[in-house]
Amino acid sequence: MKSDKKKFGLVTGAAGVLGLAVVKALVDDGYRVVMVDLDLGRLEALAGDVGEAAIPCALDISDPDAVRDCTERITTDYGDVSVLVNNAGLLSNSKLCETDDHEWRKLLSVNLDGAFYLSRAWLGAMKESGWGRIINISSLAMKTGGLTAGTSYTTSKGGLTALTLSIAREAAPYGVTANGIAPAYIKTPMITDFLSTEQQKQLLEQIPVKRFCEAEEVAHVVRFLASPLSGFITGEIIDINGGLHMD
Repeated sequence: MKSDKKKFGLVTGAAGVLGLAVVKALVDDGYRVVMVDLDLGRLEALAGDVGEAAIPCALDISDPDAVRDCTERITTDYGDVSVLVNNAGLLSNSKLCETDDHEWRKLLSVNLDGAFYLSRAWLGAMKESGWGRIINISSLAMKTGGLTAGTSYTTSKGGLTALTLSIAREAAPYGVTANGIAPAYIKTPMITDFLSTEQQKQLLEQIPVKRFCEAEEVAHVVRFLASPLSGFITGEIIDINGGLHMD
């Protein structure tokens, strides 16, 4: 079991409820963390609350040139990322016939392309150091076809899962693991803004534990997957859905 020599992480979607919870969990474990999202002002405010270990970075992860430039700046200023958490994501509940071209490309560009660009940017350095963690936030939707989620979202998370497995296969001999987490119905705006009160009530009746997931519960799984003690786990997608889907 080899420990990481430098605790330096990067979390996308860091201005959201889940992303911020992940940042705080890693900081609590001694990491410096680059907080990536679109709104620099919000990032700076949140980073100020987290403390000196948080580094705000405004970035459109769907832009490969921007990712390349940002990666070079981070490497120059701080060094190589050892833990990458691809958390950023957009949600749509539009099913196939209601999904237009723009929505399809937009969701795939953020939910899938961004994770690809960032993983490609950092995997080489992880291999060279002999240690690294890539953790992708997938979704229950990719296993169920999307109970409430739409086609573009469900497909993007399915692609993210396949990307996770591909990276895991490639990276395993180098001491680098790649795993995913498939949450369902975290208490974030993805529930409050996209589901009606009646839809939320119906979901709670279906979830065996009779509540929605807390962001900190997902962050705790990230914390475990980032630890040296998880080094024999790779290519796994860990469910956290309150028993809504069991396999």
